[in-house]
Amino acid sequence: MSQGELAKVVGVARQTINMVESGEYNPTLSLCIKICTALGCTLNDLFWEES
Repeated sequence: MSQGELAKVVGVARQTINMVESGEYNPTLSLCIKICTALGCTLNDLFWEES
């Protein structure tokens, strides 16, 4: 799924998705849940960094 497609599904600008991906923006919990729902994953899958 492209950034533009994801942005449309969750109701934000493509630039917002880009900033979330690059770590320049900390999304609200509500946006995080919308992203997870759109991608079919959990918050842990999306945001947890394994060392």
